[in-house]
Amino acid sequence: MIFMNYYIIVSLLLLILSCNNSNSSTQENKKTNDNSQTLVVTPEQQKTIGLRVARPELRSLAQTIRVSGMIDVPPQNLVSVSVPLGGYLRQTKLLTGMHIRKGELIAEIEDAQYIQLQEDYLTVKAKLAAAETEYYRQRDLNASKASSDKALQQAQAEYHSLRVRLSALSEKLKLINIDPRSLSEQNLSRSIRLYAPFNGFVSKVYVNMGKYVNPSDVLFELVNPDNVLLRLRVFEKDLPLLSAGQKLVAFTNAHPKKQYNCEVIFVNRDVGTDRTVDVHCRFLEYDPSLLPGMYMNAVVELESMSSLCVPEQAVVTFEGKNYVFVASGPQKFEITEISTGLKENGYISLNNAMLQDKDVVVEGSYTLLMMLKNKSDEN
Repeated sequence: MIFMNYYIIVSLLLLILSCNNSNSSTQENKKTNDNSQTLVVTPEQQKTIGLRVARPELRSLAQTIRVSGMIDVPPQNLVSVSVPLGGYLRQTKLLTGMHIRKGELIAEIEDAQYIQLQEDYLTVKAKLAAAETEYYRQRDLNASKASSDKALQQAQAEYHSLRVRLSALSEKLKLINIDPRSLSEQNLSRSIRLYAPFNGFVSKVYVNMGKYVNPSDVLFELVNPDNVLLRLRVFEKDLPLLSAGQKLVAFTNAHPKKQYNCEVIFVNRDVGTDRTVDVHCRFLEYDPSLLPGMYMNAVVELESMSSLCVPEQAVVTFEGKNYVFVASGPQKFEITEISTGLKENGYISLNNAMLQDKDVVVEGSYTLLMMLKNKSDEN
């Protein structure tokens, strides 16, 4: 009887210990599952979510700087058209933004002073012919002592004075686009014509038909697009990264997908009060639709560097940190925290050299993240 009681007591103790060990093991397994960073994904699940793995590859990525600026025209390419002698605007067809061709008639100005100037030129020209004849006559007479030295000197002074006068009038006529060599009493004109000095476009129009313009008044502003520049404002911290010859792409806010290739010409060394520096660039192929004063954005490409990269969709972000899923077995995937770098053309660089020989999930990463999060919530 005593032996049987002893057997029952021992059995109860063993049963209690067994239950305690089982509970402890269950709790330990549960804790292990809670801290698990590994997912087991069946082949069916992999097919459903479109899971794909690949090894990180070395790619050449370029660091970029995003800046903004505006289209600028150097002084030598912006021409202000005026009339040297003034007059009334008789005719023009120019409108702001209109394209012009070199040698094209852009305006016609008329005034009575143009007639007077042509009259003065022809009158002086006739007097000069007579003065020249008289000068040579007096020179011949003086050589034979048939006339006095004074008469010769007066004839010579008149002749040279008229030559100077005629030369001055000739330059004035050229100034208003009248060729003095073809001028005669049969083709006097009360108007003058202004022609486009280059191929370009009209930036501004300041006059209207019939308006009187003074010599100091500007009629039009014309832009020669052959050397239109892009002036960018770059922060001084980025100044050491830029130099002449660097390539960049520019685009407007209205059409960001339409990009224009440019090249840095020179970098200004004068830092402004806003701690920015002017960087001047030229368009490799200028679009006439880009007008001076238009704002543009630009991406400057710096020196390329070789980095270990994966597609951007391979990287997932959770609670402010970046992760990738690394294949740790045929159906096992372990979430691994990483440090990222440059991004370009859909790829992102990794600062984790240990992943070089690892298979990384490159498609389906966010689905795995959701599965892992749901697994943690269930535990």
